[in-house]
Amino acid sequence: MSGAARHVLARGNFRDLRSPAPEPDAAPPVGEPQARWRDLVDRLLPQAAPAHPDWPVVDDHCFARILLDNACNGPWRESVAAPAWANMPPDRLAVAIDLGNAVLSGSADLALLNRRSLQWRGKRRPPEAPATLETASLRLRRWRRADDAPFARLNADPEVMRHFPKLKSAGESLTEARALDRRFEADGFGPWAVEEPSGPFLGFVGAMRLMRAMPFAGGERPGSLIEIGWRLSPEAWGRGIATRAARLVLADLFGRCGLPGVVAFTALGNTPSRRVMERLGMVQAEDFDHPAVPADAPLRRHVLYRLAAADFAGEPA
Repeated sequence: MSGAARHVLARGNFRDLRSPAPEPDAAPPVGEPQARWRDLVDRLLPQAAPAHPDWPVVDDHCFARILLDNACNGPWRESVAAPAWANMPPDRLAVAIDLGNAVLSGSADLALLNRRSLQWRGKRRPPEAPATLETASLRLRRWRRADDAPFARLNADPEVMRHFPKLKSAGESLTEARALDRRFEADGFGPWAVEEPSGPFLGFVGAMRLMRAMPFAGGERPGSLIEIGWRLSPEAWGRGIATRAARLVLADLFGRCGLPGVVAFTALGNTPSRRVMERLGMVQAEDFDHPAVPADAPLRRHVLYRLAAADFAGEPA
């Protein structure tokens, strides 16, 4: 069951991406997320811009583009119909609002967010990543369209998803697959598709930049921490695949990418994934309530593990 964890894992010339202003009778009630979003990008961020000469953008439509792209892990128009303020899924709109507020408070790096957005849109050259990470018995590679169907089956499997709040629909799985692969374009690393040589798609193991503030030490600044995670099909359980694949990923993160450390987290009761973290040499740090899980949900309480690059032992002897 080791793959079933929740943890699993910029100024340019743009056309005006602002949503047209709603008619008065179509405006969301004051205090609703849509109203807070419009106030954030139409008023608060542009008004704050003159006091921040280091910010790469100053216009409301640019702020909207940056925050929406990062909330969607790619160009927002590819997965959300315009106007975004009205059609953005609530969870992603909440992430965009949280990122905007973090920019205002100085706890999020707007230049980093802008760079990721521009790389997704082909305005900046993305970081290069190898095509694969391989051993004699395991291959980690970029995602393919042929992975969509098995990934959807994995996300609809109650056993795989029992440490998640809910199963995912085929549409949700497709959106997630595209977002996972786009991580490579933004950061030069991401969640790799996993397979054995000449074998089927088994799921993913890899790393993701945490783009929302998290309630644990060091998690206050969105984008500053890297999470390693996995989600694998039952065929891969109990065979050491998650651990072996994660070691490949960590060697790449600490070597090619030069990252100083990573974190991982999962629901308290996810013992198999916690064992993988411990086999990797990760150290249990603290428990916390996951902000994306409802307060009354049994999966809300999570446990955090950390690993510094200096403490990574690589492959066992």
